[in-house]
Amino acid sequence: MNASTKRLPVLSRRSLIAALGAAAPLALLAGCGGSSGSGSDPSTTLYTWISNENDRAQWQAFIDAAKEADSSFELTLEGPSFEDYWTKVKTRMSSGDAPSLLTTQAARAQELDALLAPLDDLAEAAGIDLSQYNEAMIGGMTVDGTVRAIPYDAEPMVLFYNKALFADGGLELPGTTYTMDQFLDNAKSLTSGDSYGLAVSAGLVHLGMSIGFANGGTPVTDGALSLTDPKIVEGLQFSFDLVTEHEVAKAPAAVDSEPAAQQDLMNGKVAMYLDGPWMYQAYADALGEDLGVAVVPSETGEAKGLIQGSGFGIASNAKDPEAAFASIMAITTPEVIGAVANSRGTFPSIVSQEEKWAEGKPEDNVAAVTALAQNGAPLITTPTWNEVGSQFAQSATEGFQGNRSAEEILGQIQAAIG
Repeated sequence: MNASTKRLPVLSRRSLIAALGAAAPLALLAGCGGSSGSGSDPSTTLYTWISNENDRAQWQAFIDAAKEADSSFELTLEGPSFEDYWTKVKTRMSSGDAPSLLTTQAARAQELDALLAPLDDLAEAAGIDLSQYNEAMIGGMTVDGTVRAIPYDAEPMVLFYNKALFADGGLELPGTTYTMDQFLDNAKSLTSGDSYGLAVSAGLVHLGMSIGFANGGTPVTDGALSLTDPKIVEGLQFSFDLVTEHEVAKAPAAVDSEPAAQQDLMNGKVAMYLDGPWMYQAYADALGEDLGVAVVPSETGEAKGLIQGSGFGIASNAKDPEAAFASIMAITTPEVIGAVANSRGTFPSIVSQEEKWAEGKPEDNVAAVTALAQNGAPLITTPTWNEVGSQFAQSATEGFQGNRSAEEILGQIQAAIG
C-alpha cells in the first residue's frame, strides 16, 4: 500500500540550494539543453536512455514542467538507447567529465549500487518528505537501507483487454477483482481459430511473474535470489500451460516478442495482454472506447500489483551533490510529476497526482490501475538480475513448447546464479 501523501510546496532551485547550504550561485546551475554533456555543468546534466524521439519528448516534458515553476531551470540530456544504457552507464559515470545525474529503474537499482549516491541526508537537509512518493517504488529504489533515486512513476503491470470481444462473447467484463479461474474460462471462450484469448511474451517479468507476485510470491528474498519460490514457479508454469495445455495463446517468439503481442492486441487478434500503464495511450489510440483494463488475475481475485518504475539519482562521484539534488527535486515535485503523467501517460509516483493521469480515461479502467498501484510490491532484484533475465530468455522457448517445466528452468537458473 502506498504511503500517505504529504503535499510539498513548490521549491525553486534557488531555495533548494539555500536549504542544502550550497554556496554556488544560481548561474552555476544553468545548463544548455542538448544531446551531449560535453562542456555542460554536471549538476544539470542527466545521463539517461534516449532510444528515439519519444524518449527525448518524455524527458523534455519534465524540463518544460519544471520551467513552469522556475523559468531559469535548464537540464542537458545525454545518453544511448535503452538497450545500451545498462552497459554504457557504468563506463560513462566513471569518466572524469561524468554527468552528476542519472536515471535508473527500480529493478536495476541493485545493479547500479556503486554508481548511485544515497539521497536520504540530502532530502532531510532540504526538508523533503520522501513518504509522499509511492511506498513500493521507494522500496525498489532503496539499496542497503538508503534511497538511491527519486521515483517519477509507479507502474503496476495490468491486464489490458478488448471490451468489444468480451461483449461479443457474452462475457462479464473483468475489473478490480479477477480470479485465475475466471481468467482461464474467459481465455478459452475468446479463443477460436486464429483468434486467441490472449497474447504472452517470453520475458521473465511478464504474466507468469505478475501472477506469482499477486499470489504472494517473490523472486528475491532478503537480497538473494528465490526463483524457486513455489508461487513464482506456479505462476510461470501457468503461463506456459496457457500455450501448451489450454491453447489459448500462441507460443511467443524467442526474441523480441513484445512488439508482436502488443500489435495483436491493437489489431483485435487477441482479447487480452499484460503490459504496463505506459502503453495505455497507444492501446487507447488503437481500440478507443473498447479498451479495458483489469487487475492481474490471482487465486483470490484480489488486486496486488507488481510495480515497476524509474527515477532520478545522483552519481556517487558527483562533485556537487547538493546542486545535483536541487536539479532532481525540480523535476520530481508533485506539480511536475502530475504534469508529465497528464501529458505523457506515465503513472505518477505521487498519489495526489493520480488524478492527472486519470483525466479523460474511463472510471473502470482507472480503478483497476490505481487498485494495483496502491496495493502492490516493487520488483526488487539483485546485481545479477540481468544475467537471470538473459538465462530465462534462452530457456523460455522450451517452456512455451512444453519441453521443460518452470520448476526445471527456474531451478537451473537459481543453481547457476543464486
